Amino acid sequence: MPQVLRDLLTIYFTQAAVGEGKSDVRKLGIIGGTSWNSTALYYDHINRQVAQRLGGLHSARLAIESLDFEEDYARFHRVGDWSAAERVVVQAAERLKAAGAEGLLLASNTMHKSADAVATATGLPLVDIREATADRITADRRTRIALLGTRFTMTEAWARGPYEQRGIVIQELNAEWRAEVDRIIYEELAAGRVVRDSQRKLKTLITELGKAKVQAIVLGCTELVLAVDTRANVLPVYDTTAIHARAAVDWMLGEAEQARAAA
Repeated sequence: MPQVLRDLLTIYFTQAAVGEGKSDVRKLGIIGGTSWNSTALYYDHINRQVAQRLGGLHSARLAIESLDFEEDYARFHRVGDWSAAERVVVQAAERLKAAGAEGLLLASNTMHKSADAVATATGLPLVDIREATADRITADRRTRIALLGTRFTMTEAWARGPYEQRGIVIQELNAEWRAEVDRIIYEELAAGRVVRDSQRKLKTLITELGKAKVQAIVLGCTELVLAVDTRANVLPVYDTTAIHARAAVDWMLGEAEQARAAA
C-alpha cells in the first residue's frame, strides 16, 4: 500500500475514533447565580480545561440555570427559610435534567445544604464540592484546616462533615471573625465588589490561623477567591471553586478520555 494512502487511512481512523469519543462527553447541568461572579469563574475554568484536555475547538457541554441570587436564594437565608430555598434549587435541578443534563453541579458551597435533596429528586450524579476538596486535602496529608465561608458553611454539620469524616480537624473561628467573613461575602463579594480593606482583614485572619497551627485554609465560599490570593499567603490555600471545576471536568471527560486512550 502506498505511504500516502496509509497516511490518509491513519488520519481517517484517528478522526473517527475521536468522533466516537465525543459522544462519551457527559453533559453537565450547573445551578449558578449564587452569585453570578463565581458562576462566571466556573464557566471559565471548565471550558479552559475541556479545551486543553481534548484539544482543537472543543468546549464543555453545559446547561446552566442561573438563579437571581436576591430573589431566589439570599432573601430566604436572611429569614432562615431553608425549605423555600431548597425548593428553588430542586426545581432548577429538575429543569436541568429535563434539558438533558446527565449530572449536576451546585456552583456554591452553601447551596450544598440542599445536595441530598437534589440528588434524591433528580436521580442524577452530583459533583460535590465538599467531597472533592476533602479528597484533595487528604491526598496532601493535611489534617488541620480552617474553613472560611458563609456563617452556615463555617458552623453547620452538612458543610463540615465530609472533612471531619476523613479525620480532618476544623479550627474554630471566634464569633467576631465568623461575622466579618460572612459580611464580606454577602455585602461585598456576592455583589462583585472587592474591597482592599477586606482583603487586608482576610490576610490578617490567615496569618493568625497560621500561628494557631492550622495547616491550610479552605476557601469554603466560591466568591472568596476574588479577595484572597491563593499564592501569596503564609499557609496553603485551597480554592474550592477551582477544585470543584476540576472534579467536574474529570467527571465529564472520564469516558471520552478512556475511549481516546483505547483508540
